[in-house]
Amino acid sequence: MFDAPIPRDPVAHMAAGAGDVPVHYFSPAALDRRLASFGSGFPGLVTYAVKANPDEQVIARLCAGGMTAFDVASPEEIALVRRLCPGAALHYNNPVRSRGEIAAGLAAGVASWSVDCAGELDKLTDLLPQGAEIAVRFKLPVAGAAYDFGAKFGAEPEEAAELLAVVAARGYGPALTFHVGTQNTDPGAWETYLTAAADIARRAGVRPGRVNVGGGFPAARDGGAPDLAPFFAAIRRGAAAFDTSPALVCEPGRGLVADAFAYGVEVKSVRGSAIYLADGIYGGLSEFVSFALPRIRVVAPGGALRTAPPRPRTVWGPTCDSLDRIPGEVTLPGDLAEGDWLLFDGMGAYLNGVTTTFNGYGARRTVEVDRL
Repeated sequence: MFDAPIPRDPVAHMAAGAGDVPVHYFSPAALDRRLASFGSGFPGLVTYAVKANPDEQVIARLCAGGMTAFDVASPEEIALVRRLCPGAALHYNNPVRSRGEIAAGLAAGVASWSVDCAGELDKLTDLLPQGAEIAVRFKLPVAGAAYDFGAKFGAEPEEAAELLAVVAARGYGPALTFHVGTQNTDPGAWETYLTAAADIARRAGVRPGRVNVGGGFPAARDGGAPDLAPFFAAIRRGAAAFDTSPALVCEPGRGLVADAFAYGVEVKSVRGSAIYLADGIYGGLSEFVSFALPRIRVVAPGGALRTAPPRPRTVWGPTCDSLDRIPGEVTLPGDLAEGDWLLFDGMGAYLNGVTTTFNGYGARRTVEVDRL
């Protein structure tokens, strides 16, 4: 549930009294700017990976901003987009689906499907009408990502060429897709993948109609979104490896929404070098089990920022589970006190979708602000 818009920043909201429930601060203007940067810079169709943040306000804002296609991974996400943006194209790029899920996608008019093995391709072609676009997903050992998506999905290039040839031979629209891994800071990863895609197409003897370059675009998580121009330039260079350039698609998630949000969490208690927060790894801070922390501002009651020399802290969440802590130690101002708020920047991705209600926690408010 969104509060009435507040024309100021999170610190000003905290100064006026933020209550004691964690607050997800949303800057629509920041989301609009990031969408515009993809729209003006990416040389093809920009879709949004709904899994990154399925909040209805985000989906509706993107639709109003001109987004015409969404990457969906389940019937629930399909239904969400159909309700909020009914005319949008749906790309169902989770490469493992039950027959019931395929049927749900067909009923909703899914425009594109991905696949990465022969068994799943057989399942699709048993049910899809000829002419439907099927994108073969492949993987490469590239660097630059926070973690590798190829561990779960993606065919090796040789198998991908065989699958692509079968897609075309069975009368479906052949396409290719890949994902360079989350938070990939190396533009060259996209160029490497596109060069490999061109080679796969040649080996298959197939001209793919489209290539989906996936997501993985980085978010800053420190209050400022990174420049995407080098990534788009690398994608253009990679696409030149094809004999006939295919249409390009991308599906940013984190790279589109992360820097449009910040997250405020109250300090419930201070015990020496340990602090206890109103949220933890079972809630909005779940990513910090495997990700580096973003910039954290500490806001005292009344809105002043804590600036004392930092000291390492053990940071615990609110549940009774001893696993509920941010790994390692977190360096925070030495004068931090009970009742202060930690303000985490770059928190628009994967907070809404993964928060649990373990031990009765997980509640939060969302407040619109002019800036973060």
